[in-house]
Amino acid sequence: MTNVAEASRASRPVPRSLLSGPRSAWSAPLVIWAGSRILSTLLLATMYVVATANGWDFASYRKDPSFFTFSGSWDASFYRTIAEHGYPSTLPTDGDGHVLPNPWAFLPVFPALVRVVMSVTGGSFWVAGVLVATVAGAGACVLLYRLVLAVGCAHRARWATALFAFAPTGFLLQVAYAETTFLVLLFGGLLALVHRRYWLVAVLGTVAAFTKPGVLALAVALAVHLVVRWVGFVRRRGPFPWRDRIAIVVAGLVVAVAGLAWPVIASAVTGRPDAYLDTELSWWVGFVGRQHFAPLTPWFVMAGRWLGPIGIVLVVLVLVGALWFFRRRDVRALGPEALGFTASYALYLVAVFLPQQSLPRLLMPMAPLLGSDVFVRTRRRALTWLVVGVCLQPVAIVLLWFLGYP
Repeated sequence: MTNVAEASRASRPVPRSLLSGPRSAWSAPLVIWAGSRILSTLLLATMYVVATANGWDFASYRKDPSFFTFSGSWDASFYRTIAEHGYPSTLPTDGDGHVLPNPWAFLPVFPALVRVVMSVTGGSFWVAGVLVATVAGAGACVLLYRLVLAVGCAHRARWATALFAFAPTGFLLQVAYAETTFLVLLFGGLLALVHRRYWLVAVLGTVAAFTKPGVLALAVALAVHLVVRWVGFVRRRGPFPWRDRIAIVVAGLVVAVAGLAWPVIASAVTGRPDAYLDTELSWWVGFVGRQHFAPLTPWFVMAGRWLGPIGIVLVVLVLVGALWFFRRRDVRALGPEALGFTASYALYLVAVFLPQQSLPRLLMPMAPLLGSDVFVRTRRRALTWLVVGVCLQPVAIVLLWFLGYP
């Protein structure tokens, strides 16, 4: 099945523009996006009104309470600081010299875009942040649709986009976070990779590297693509000109260097060698205390701390389940680009991320997997997942907005 899918993609003409194609390739995802925004806005507005009327505590900008400041709760305050004041040259520390949470954990592209919108419109960070995030959310839906369409069919593209937009975390497509900006760049980069626009992958990947962490997975996807094309060339399945080989390697190196640049920049500006790492670890303290970072251990540390030996077993079961999932034929049929990216991104999360309430948000870049049979093989199955997502979204809003930040 994988070979058939690869051959089918190879035989398709590469469009002059990644956004060219029939009108439905625009209209379908935008209709889905618009419907999902009606639902999410209604749910968020209801929560805001109920919370305000009952005096519930939530971390929004209470000096100017509004729906927009509510939509800019939690980590959005750091983006506001960056947009309005930039990054600090000295890291804040406690009495023992330990680094405290600070803006260096957040990358500059999203607040820079918001700053531009603020300057043009004269609006506040909260309004501009929601506007940028919402527009980028529309773009993410369009590019996800086109990506799944490029490796599958219209049925899979429609349902994958719907499951993404109406997911339990669907409300994050319009709050003042960097998620949607990152997703536009990632999905665009993957679509460009599928269509062999390697220099465009390099550009989008570089910008994504300064939007949110995780872009190294795109460099891995380029490496997987290189191997697949090389094997196809050796087996005489198609040409592999030197210009493509050079472009893939250069694009991969550019994206990899960009993905590793932010810790170097943070260290250079603050004069502290581990500025970025220490900043990230400062968020761990409330969950597992102060820890020295070691790759591939955070999930086990978190599970062991809160659940003991049972937690370790659960982590092992999750990893085994993930391995089974990625080895499924229908998942592999999504193509080496989507599979290479999502598998390596999952490995990135396991390697460096401490799993807590923001995990559902960080799983959003793996949305291309929603085009697999697990979710959309039949209309009934897809509809079932859609209903589950819609029902869980208000639960997620309550849990993440009032019990722990998303």
